[in-house]
Amino acid sequence: MFTLHPQLAQDSIVIGEFQLSKLLLANDSQYPWFILVPQREDVSEIFQLDQVDRQQLLNESCWLGEALKDAFGAHKINVAALGNMVPQLHIHHIVRYRHDPAWPAPVWGKLPAVPYTEEQVGECIRRLQTVLTSNIRYGEGFR
Repeated sequence: MFTLHPQLAQDSIVIGEFQLSKLLLANDSQYPWFILVPQREDVSEIFQLDQVDRQQLLNESCWLGEALKDAFGAHKINVAALGNMVPQLHIHHIVRYRHDPAWPAPVWGKLPAVPYTEEQVGECIRRLQTVLTSNIRYGEGFR
């Protein structure tokens, strides 16, 4: 049975679900920062997924990245799987702008997180829903 790592649960908001992955919003309003978490137990590396799941994760990552670029007008989408602090496989998708607080450096450890308001979370979800309309389920049950 899949269980979201406690650190991911504490630092993010579950907003939806693809066929394989949960979609989270990192609770830092300085960056539209989304995280895909494949719903597989005891997986810390992409190569540990079977071939079908690896392909599905790549598809979900591409769908999400393209949607984020369109919905948020990103200058760049940073995609990364670090896992140094949280061993559960998760893929960060961070919308970057030339004017964001960390540009051009990586966002990790640059500034303390600024939590979203409920209204800001709703706005992020609405923006994403305008362009990412298939292959995902959104809903209150995921928050």
